Amino acid sequence: MKLAWEHYIGLAGLVLMAAGNAIGLFWAPPEMMMGDVGRILYVHVPAAWICMVIYLVAFAGAVASLATARPGADALVESSVEVGVLLNVLLLVLGSIFAKPTWGVWWDWDPRLTASAIMCLTFVGVMVLRAMVDDVERRASWSAVTTVLAFVNIPVTYMSVRWWRSLHQVQSSSSTMSAEMWNVLWLNTVALLLVSIWFVARRYRIARDRADQLRAPPLEVAP
Repeated sequence: MKLAWEHYIGLAGLVLMAAGNAIGLFWAPPEMMMGDVGRILYVHVPAAWICMVIYLVAFAGAVASLATARPGADALVESSVEVGVLLNVLLLVLGSIFAKPTWGVWWDWDPRLTASAIMCLTFVGVMVLRAMVDDVERRASWSAVTTVLAFVNIPVTYMSVRWWRSLHQVQSSSSTMSAEMWNVLWLNTVALLLVSIWFVARRYRIARDRADQLRAPPLEVAP
């Protein structure tokens, strides 16, 4: 039996993720200010980056759905929004675990944290809307519009640490991290991207199958 293409990508992502997390825990140097606590950044930062990338995919699917009304575009919205929310929740949980030993609190209504929470809630709202609307065409158009509106918060979230004074540090870069730490960060980022592609692709197939079943004409009962 031939495996679907996404399985190979997902397997590669799992292998890289195992390697990246092992290197991040046992080989990469501790962060200068935070020590070993800073190792959570090797997962937290990729979760943030890939979360926004997947939301960008959802935005592209929403625009395509509004422009073409193709079922595939709507399925892409459905699949990428759900995976994006999953990564968003992971981002918030890891952020809270990181915040306790570094800031002394599990949560602070810091601009970056607040924007990240709003980002999650708005896309959860897209999922709730889809669950409440039974008509396929109406659900596609309404959820596409709400996805576009929800995406407006993405650049605000990304730029919040630069626009407002914040507990949260500014975005990391190769100029602010050692080469060893930067390489591990990117290894985990690529790994999480590949695993996320697998999730989106599998969820996309489920969404297409369900939509096709709903669009299919009802079977006639034999006399």
